[in-house]
Amino acid sequence: MSADADAAGNSAPPTGIDRSLTSYGDEGFSRYLRKAFLAGAGYDSTDLDKPIIGIANLFSDYNPCHRLMPGMVEQVQRGVLEAGGLPMVFPTMSLHESFSAPTSMFLRNLLAIETEELIKAQPMDAVVLLGGCDKTVPAQLMAAAVSEVPVILDVVGPMMTGSWRGERLGACTDCRRFWSAYRGGELSDQEIHEVEGELVNTSGTCMVMGTASTMASITETLGMMLPGGATPTAPSGARLRHATATGRRAVELARNPVLPREIMTRAAFENALTVLAALGGSTNAIIHVLAIARRAGVDLVLDDFDRVSSTVPLLVDLKPSGTGYMQEFHNAGGVPVLLKALESRLDLDQVGVAGQPLGELLKDVAPPASWQQVVRTLEDPVGPVGALAVLRGTLAPDGAVIKVSAATQSLLSHEGPALVFNSPEDAAQRLDDPDLDVTADHVLVLRNAGPIACGMPEAGSLPIPRRLAEQGIRDMVRVSDARMSGTSYGTVVLHCAPESAAGGPLAFVRDGDMIRLDVPGRRIDLLVSSEELESRMKGFEPPALPARGFQRLHAESVLQANEGGDFRFL
Repeated sequence: MSADADAAGNSAPPTGIDRSLTSYGDEGFSRYLRKAFLAGAGYDSTDLDKPIIGIANLFSDYNPCHRLMPGMVEQVQRGVLEAGGLPMVFPTMSLHESFSAPTSMFLRNLLAIETEELIKAQPMDAVVLLGGCDKTVPAQLMAAAVSEVPVILDVVGPMMTGSWRGERLGACTDCRRFWSAYRGGELSDQEIHEVEGELVNTSGTCMVMGTASTMASITETLGMMLPGGATPTAPSGARLRHATATGRRAVELARNPVLPREIMTRAAFENALTVLAALGGSTNAIIHVLAIARRAGVDLVLDDFDRVSSTVPLLVDLKPSGTGYMQEFHNAGGVPVLLKALESRLDLDQVGVAGQPLGELLKDVAPPASWQQVVRTLEDPVGPVGALAVLRGTLAPDGAVIKVSAATQSLLSHEGPALVFNSPEDAAQRLDDPDLDVTADHVLVLRNAGPIACGMPEAGSLPIPRRLAEQGIRDMVRVSDARMSGTSYGTVVLHCAPESAAGGPLAFVRDGDMIRLDVPGRRIDLLVSSEELESRMKGFEPPALPARGFQRLHAESVLQANEGGDFRFL
């Protein structure tokens, strides 16, 4: 497709293979050379006269969740071809939480930059971004928010559950539950080895309402994914059919462009916050959605999450806030049925990549059926309002978060002495010490685990000290500037801002200091005098910056958790 003149004689914007020409100082030569190379790859003028659809392929042997992505890419290609487009597959980095040191969050912004730049640098009239685990979808949405071509997302989908000794289980809430039992001496080495072989039963993302499932659901709610795409399991035909439909729709978007910034509006984000609260979703979604909204030019702040969550009850019965798995959510109708249950709370005029207002899409969706108990109604919720809460106080002046729906209710109002760990490595070395001076009333404090310090790993859900685990203790109050996996559970205060490496109050907590958690009052406080805290702050020295590379760029540029953890120059 070449640039033509419009009725007024003005040159139309370039399309197809004429987009994003390499700069040789001669556009004619740039087109000529590009077509020569494509001819060598087997493309002729008939091919090149079609809308070009880029397809981001995040397959990687280091990302087991994406093992079936090649088949999904083929289905998207088929849909593109069926609709008269030309599919062009390209790779980007692939981030798996368990295969990225120190954490996949450290690389989220790099993937967002890479995706943004490749969409700009390569000729495409629309792009399909395929992700799943775990920071891939947030990064892709961040890139989409500033894209000048239409973008549509799809995900690999959740895995299917396994079984051990008659008990159904899956990654990764059950991973943590069984590991906790092993640490407490309830399981032998052989038994934990057997469990290990059944937790990840198929390809796909974690089959609970962890970060991957949460972000897939939010993507569908924002309107950046075709309806019904968040929940089909990775090995299913439904997943492949959705990929094909995504390819077809991408061609339609190329012919009738709608940009992501026209979709990801304030109303779309308000809908997403409502769904996040109803899901009892991952606390990671808070930092991701903040980053995406900032890219999209939407003035979303941390307190918006608490405002919405305080009025929306928990409607979805999935681990770690409930009992079920993603298969049940999908069988119950998935996100469309949840949106139907929330219909009275949503902006129904929002139009996503499907091209219809949300209200029209929901006309053909039945409310939650009586034969299932996974998706409930506002009149008969799974749990009360406030599944996620934002806290402030002397320990987190700029905010912290807690997943109330996955916490121990008796610990939501708690006062106890601090036991401080200076880094994730310090915690790993000391928590198994049988002589560790700790009681169940202690508040475990982890610092130097925020965005600047080490990329903000999922270290906030500190293991229960072994000596207490062996006594049957399964939860304690834990406070940190780190994150935790969306699959985790427990009374864990996260994302304390400012972080300790930025001179936040967490840096000045000492063993034995009293800490008060008051979730009903939305407070987390260090109970030392302001004079004492100011005295401690006088000796603060920020940690030395990394010597070089992306680590240095990250430490110098990353924003705090309450601002989304993006780079300030973006």
